[in-house]
Amino acid sequence: MADLRVLIVDDDFHVARLHATWVDAVPGFAALAPVGTAALALQAAHSLRPDLVLLDTYLPDTTGLELLRTIDTDAIMLTAASDPESVRTALRRGALGYLIKPFSADDLAAALRGYARYRRVLAGTGSLDQAGLDRARRALLGGADAPSSGGPSRSRSATETAVLEALAQGPGSARALLSAAEVAAVVGVSRATAQRYLAALAEDGAVEIQLRYGSTGRPEHRYGLSA
Repeated sequence: MADLRVLIVDDDFHVARLHATWVDAVPGFAALAPVGTAALALQAAHSLRPDLVLLDTYLPDTTGLELLRTIDTDAIMLTAASDPESVRTALRRGALGYLIKPFSADDLAAALRGYARYRRVLAGTGSLDQAGLDRARRALLGGADAPSSGGPSRSRSATETAVLEALAQGPGSARALLSAAEVAAVVGVSRATAQRYLAALAEDGAVEIQLRYGSTGRPEHRYGLSA
């Protein structure tokens, strides 16, 4: 599975670029070039087909709440609008989440991980039962679903165990840092599958993530066993 592509809509260029950096730091997500108006957001939504839009309320040509009426894309509000009416309107018009500015990189990362879990729950082709629907809704609010459910003491699935063993057997020591591609090669799964399990294990504290910066391009995520 390719990274989920995220379009950031915010009229403050510096804030938008900061949020793009935060998005790129979350495994499984990639930020598209931010836009600063509703008109550009509509154009980008139609041409680029992002998986998720992070949407500010205050835009120069219309409000983000009005834009919610016209974009057929999953959206999370990132806004300073904290009045109950704005929140109710956003949720009524389909926003999957609502973060009130100022918020931290961790707050945004938690919302994105919840969205990724929500997508995984709804990724199947069969019909959902009520338990599955409830699990998807909980994911958006910070609840968990397999493979990211439970705490450190829960039973591990076979794939999770294989991922942890791959990290423990990494070159150098049990604290070796491996990329998702390296873990995937050891375990025998796709890179996207390895990345999902690594992200899930990081959420419950079994795995830590570090960024390795090269001379150019996006930083590479490296994974290791937590201390």
